Amino acid sequence: MPRTPWRPASLSAELVNSLRSHIEAGWPVGTRIPPEPVLIKELGVGRSTLREAIGALVPLGLLEPRAGDGSYVRSASELQSVMVRRASSAQRDKVPELRTVLEEYASGAATLRRGDGRLRELLSEADASYAAEDVAAAASVDALFHRAVVLASGNDLLMEVYDHLGTALTSSLGGLPWDATRAEEHAGLHRRLVDAIAARDAAAALVRLTGEHEAGTARGTEDE
Repeated sequence: MPRTPWRPASLSAELVNSLRSHIEAGWPVGTRIPPEPVLIKELGVGRSTLREAIGALVPLGLLEPRAGDGSYVRSASELQSVMVRRASSAQRDKVPELRTVLEEYASGAATLRRGDGRLRELLSEADASYAAEDVAAAASVDALFHRAVVLASGNDLLMEVYDHLGTALTSSLGGLPWDATRAEEHAGLHRRLVDAIAARDAAAALVRLTGEHEAGTARGTEDE
């Protein structure tokens, strides 16, 4: 059976990869990409080839064309585009469940690396926000804490998935009534989780993190 002749990637395909690299490395989400004349000169391609490459990135969710105003960066990567779109269409309780799965694995992996340094700093920041009864600050620090747990896992791919879900995975603290009792309960769960990570106790870390999510779910149900 004759072999199919090998053909190098087309110029358009190479250009798609080049534009994808520009988006991931330097063009912020929400900004307009450079105009055609600039890109043609910079990339050394023709207008039709450039338009073909830009058009290929639109269905991938990376670029968004706007009539009379050029093309804008819609997401930093294909993974981000797909995950954010899927999370936004999911049932409300499904996203916290996914967050729990990711963080449960991360907390176990973190116990192997004892990555608790930044976590303890965030515990102090959280205590300060609770003492000041600053709900917005408490919610912000809580989101940073959970992200730091995932970062402590040392798993780059897991961190990328977690980050790409963006606000879909941030804490729901800001949407719940907040008082001293709940603040102390939340802080206590966080402290015990960090202690478990420092002690390399994966089982205890899992219990603490699961307990926090169960408490949050119960409070959310009570407040509806």
